[in-house]
Amino acid sequence: MARTTPGVRLLPNAITVLALCAGLSAVQFALVGQHVLAIGAIGVAAVLDSLDGRIARLLDATSKMGAELDSLSDAISFGVAPALVLYIWLAEAGRLGWVAALIFAVCIVLRLARFNTLLDDTEQPPYAGEFFVGVPAPAGGLLVLLPVIVTLQFGEGWWSSQAAVWLWTVAVAGLLISRIPTLSLKKLRAPAKAVAPLLVGVGLVAAAIIQYPLIALIAALLLYLVHIPYSVHRYRWLAKHPEAWDVPPRERRAIRRARSQRRLGLRRPQFRRVAGAARRAVLRPRAAQHVPRVYPPEVTAPPSRVSTRGPRRRNWRRIGLRRSD
Repeated sequence: MARTTPGVRLLPNAITVLALCAGLSAVQFALVGQHVLAIGAIGVAAVLDSLDGRIARLLDATSKMGAELDSLSDAISFGVAPALVLYIWLAEAGRLGWVAALIFAVCIVLRLARFNTLLDDTEQPPYAGEFFVGVPAPAGGLLVLLPVIVTLQFGEGWWSSQAAVWLWTVAVAGLLISRIPTLSLKKLRAPAKAVAPLLVGVGLVAAAIIQYPLIALIAALLLYLVHIPYSVHRYRWLAKHPEAWDVPPRERRAIRRARSQRRLGLRRPQFRRVAGAARRAVLRPRAAQHVPRVYPPEVTAPPSRVSTRGPRRRNWRRIGLRRSD
């Protein structure tokens, strides 16, 4: 087995340092009044943070130092930097604004500390790896800047008032340290048939980010907020169905569909591809279960079957014979 060279093992840590530099640069951009660049720097830090861990696992270059460096970088890039950007953006924030910024930074650090402790927890259920506990740090660092992004795109409004901004900051801080499960993209696997549509979607997203960066970021953050109820529902469903823990998504959908049919009292059809005549023959009651009816003496046949057209002709096709010419 080939060993990873020291230079390659340094690559994930170098990406983490770049993410740290991007987060700190956001503060410098905010100090000179370039808030769009500040938001872009934090977005770049989030992208780099999502890459360093995956590259480390691919190169087999994971280390304890890299994990500690990643946590420290996240604390600065997504905790300290967004809090300072908000405080600088509201020039007259005052003491209440500084308190809200401190609360957000502290909650980011607490969230990262809990994440590191959960990595060594071996008593978690198998499906726990598909979820984060609370909102992850990169998403929280971008969500807290949503009032700034909306103001830069649409102008000032109720969302840019000091009370609304700091209430939103405290609410996002609460999501960071909450126990709400959110979906993790680490174990997401795309089927082979969906590769081409996904590539087309990536191209469309890239075009939207280039042409309308702030609108695309607002839509992505709102979509992330909308996904939280679905994530909670999925987590609770998996907790109640142990048979779906170790199966692929297709089988999970089949289990969910079968459960819903049982709940509604529906039964699966017994005959999927049966012709009309064969279906009538199958659904026809058996002769042993047929109970003959007794009619009055003057009626020799059931009233509904009394024919006034004379003798009924035989259906040679039904009998299976061909009529001679």
